[in-house]
Amino acid sequence: MPWEAVYKTKRALKGRQNHKAMPQSLAKIYTHLVCSTKHREPRLTDDIRADLPAYMGGTLPGLGCHPIEINSEPEHIHALFLLGRTLALSDAIGQLKTSSNDWLRAQDVRLAQFYWPGGYGAFSAGRSGVDELRQYIRNEPEHHRQVSYQDEFRAFLRRYEIQYDERYVWD
Repeated sequence: MPWEAVYKTKRALKGRQNHKAMPQSLAKIYTHLVCSTKHREPRLTDDIRADLPAYMGGTLPGLGCHPIEINSEPEHIHALFLLGRTLALSDAIGQLKTSSNDWLRAQDVRLAQFYWPGGYGAFSAGRSGVDELRQYIRNEPEHHRQVSYQDEFRAFLRRYEIQYDERYVWD
């Protein structure tokens, strides 16, 4: 098998002084996160929403991720960020949601029982589409005057050809 030859060659080179060091691992993965509040309840008030993107944007670098654009609506958030090279997507999102859960609960007694649901949507973005996506996220309030969160989310699922069962998408 072809991989056996590569393995034997690399094994033979191991310990030799003249073999080259392994090159650096590099990645640039743009991730668009879409996540609703539990049962899509409009729990994120204007005063909280003013600070939530900054809080999340401050959390992401601690995870090895770079925030690009974050915006929230009363019942959901959009976050565009560069996924850290050594972090699994589910870990990044889980830690971001846990951290912001705790922060939201501490901000307002009305959010003492707040939590994000277990699910989320995460979509890849190409470098050429980042500026357009940033503008889309910034214009969320205007966009949702015409389109509901659920219809928006379904549109993303269709655009990215993600098969889903309507019974399990919402919690």
